Amino acid sequence: MSFSNGSAPALTMNSAFNAGIALLLLLGEHPLVAAESPVHMPGAAAPHTCVVLAPGEIQPEFGCFRIGIARNLKFSDPSVFWHLETYPSRAAADAAKSPSGIVVEEAGRVWLSEFGSRHRTPQGGGHRVAEIGPLSVVAGKSYDAEVAYSVMAPSDQSRVHTHSGPEAWYVLAGAQCLETPSGTLRGLAGETMSAAPNGPMQLSVTGADVAKALTLVIHDSTQEFGTASDWKPSGACQRL
Repeated sequence: MSFSNGSAPALTMNSAFNAGIALLLLLGEHPLVAAESPVHMPGAAAPHTCVVLAPGEIQPEFGCFRIGIARNLKFSDPSVFWHLETYPSRAAADAAKSPSGIVVEEAGRVWLSEFGSRHRTPQGGGHRVAEIGPLSVVAGKSYDAEVAYSVMAPSDQSRVHTHSGPEAWYVLAGAQCLETPSGTLRGLAGETMSAAPNGPMQLSVTGADVAKALTLVIHDSTQEFGTASDWKPSGACQRL
């Protein structure tokens, strides 16, 4: 597998509006206002989206953080495997990585992500953690591969979304569940998960523990990391 890298009427309306507000206040009522930001009910967590932190910004305790990217990858085959490895140091991982590899540091370890055919052998003292795939791509098309790190509290959910390419996970801790129109897929610590391109999905934490995962999204280089979807999940993951 190869890669290449009218002013008077308005015053009258405003006066009427102000008089109405004054009357409501005199009657002890609270006027309604338009909300410009989401309203969160007590005990309800806002849906997660994966974000890029600004240089020097401290990573919040919970969230999904895009931490590494390889741009303009072109795969020679219509399927690809995500090879996830650990290394004793950043220098060792950098020395071992290919031009398309991604090195990140999270959860107290140094991780190298490589993409290619099945059965890769780690280089330079690396330890194989997982081989995830096959993941479906279009041969010859330009993709960006992005690695994210998520930390989600019990009952947290992602927004309902889609990606223009495949998504995959290596679960580091806790348990998570993915709902798609085809059903549900559950992953526990040490397990892997994957989802096909262009389908709506929602990821949820199941169980009482914090869930942590490394996530890979391979998306069309001309498109965003992910987009919102109006598909309505059934809540199947919450019933597990």
